[in-house]
Amino acid sequence: MSLEQSRAQLQALVGRESHASDWLEVTQRRVDDFAAATGDHQWIHVDPARARAESPYGSTIAHGYLTLSLYPLLRGLVDEARPVMPGVLRVINYGINKLRFPNAVRVGARVRGRSTVAAVEDIPGGLQLTEQFTVEVEGENKPACVAEVVMRLYF
Repeated sequence: MSLEQSRAQLQALVGRESHASDWLEVTQRRVDDFAAATGDHQWIHVDPARARAESPYGSTIAHGYLTLSLYPLLRGLVDEARPVMPGVLRVINYGINKLRFPNAVRVGARVRGRSTVAAVEDIPGGLQLTEQFTVEVEGENKPACVAEVVMRLYF
């Protein structure tokens, strides 16, 4: 698909959902691996016994930034066989305009990502895509993460 066709397709989606992921279980191992990678070993994330006894959540919870870091996976940006748009050679995470963590993700919960196109802009060699990204927690009314993310698609 050409840049022009992609632009037209994405502009037609402004204000509409562009992607919904499958459910993903957040495991203690994923939380522990994130803690190891970031150095954030706060007990509410990595000590299940203490979290059961002392946490208002009754269990360990995922780091907020772990939840956010699932964006490429939940958005479908990591499977080279299924590009975000046909003809896209690379996707660059450009930034976040807004970010909130309104709800915790308990270990063992399942999450999924939903993306709505907010804006499409031309950039040299591609498009800048702004999306409203929401991480839902199965069975919960409040989302775990709401972010206005910006990515750049290069053709």
